[in-house]
Amino acid sequence: MLPKDPVILLSVINTKLRDEFDSVDELCAALDADAAELMGTLAALDYHYDSVQNQFI
Repeated sequence: MLPKDPVILLSVINTKLRDEFDSVDELCAALDADAAELMGTLAALDYHYDSVQNQFI
């Protein structure tokens, strides 16, 4: 289960992308998370997924 707090979510997602997953799509599939919802939540903090760096920046 992913955290509801957007700032903690950002930290958890970027850590998982760094350590466990090669893309946000792979992460969402493995965690049964909605990619659009995840991206919307982090976009509200002005963070957007960068596929080259494989992190939200």
